[in-house]
Amino acid sequence: MKIGKYEIISVKSGMFRLDGGAMFGVVPKVLWNKTNPADELNRIDLATRSLLLVSNDKKILVDTGLGNKFDEKFKQIYAVDNLPIDEALKLMHINPDEITDVIITHLHFDHTGGSTKKFDDEVAPTFRNAKYYVQKEHFEWALNPSDKDRASFLKEDFLPLQDFNQLILTEGNFKFDDEIEILTFNGHTPFQQLPKISDGEKTIFYCGDLIPTSSHIPYPYVMSYDLFPLTTIEEKKKLLPQAFEEKWILFFEHDPKTSAITLKEGKKGFEINQLISLD
Repeated sequence: MKIGKYEIISVKSGMFRLDGGAMFGVVPKVLWNKTNPADELNRIDLATRSLLLVSNDKKILVDTGLGNKFDEKFKQIYAVDNLPIDEALKLMHINPDEITDVIITHLHFDHTGGSTKKFDDEVAPTFRNAKYYVQKEHFEWALNPSDKDRASFLKEDFLPLQDFNQLILTEGNFKFDDEIEILTFNGHTPFQQLPKISDGEKTIFYCGDLIPTSSHIPYPYVMSYDLFPLTTIEEKKKLLPQAFEEKWILFFEHDPKTSAITLKEGKKGFEINQLISLD
């Protein structure tokens, strides 16, 4: 897919599992289990899917997956089956040193774990020639999280970005360039930043954890992980009608099978119109 000067490439680096009840909040299991069947531990399959934007002079990566700094216990808890993002890029014949920019939606371990890696005994940025972009207020939250979300932040995933002077702290909505606009959302976690890539004719929106899978399109389908679930619902009520009217492509970071879709109106709200394979 091409939008403006950018070639749009999906980078699926692996799979992991989280509790299905936590992923769907107040929605009963009898409903979500139809589309996202749980294993014997009530966990559902989730992907780690990044987006790579390639132009003549830029290679921009959106989110970096789980990485590989975790131990065996972590791997078993989350049923991790993944390839570190830099290794996934190499399989696509992309040198990690060619990445110029990394847009991190937020600093939870499944979104920024691959931002750093161990080099001998030192944890350092994975992409040594890149600038990493994180919202300033979200970075400050990650340094002092609440009791509810403390386990989601692993400081070795993001503090080295600051230590190596590769961190750019952003503030609110902004234009990254002519095609990339960064929009902020606060329901899941304070100041999650999600890119919208558009050339005026075609638009793709990276849903991050605002809408983690295609099963989360209905307004009430909100994760228990969200700090402010009512805010998430209001954010979806603002975003989805615009995405429908303007025929956006919605790109899903965590959907195990579906990378992207367009929307149509159904009897109970918006639903999938067309499946778009980018993997």
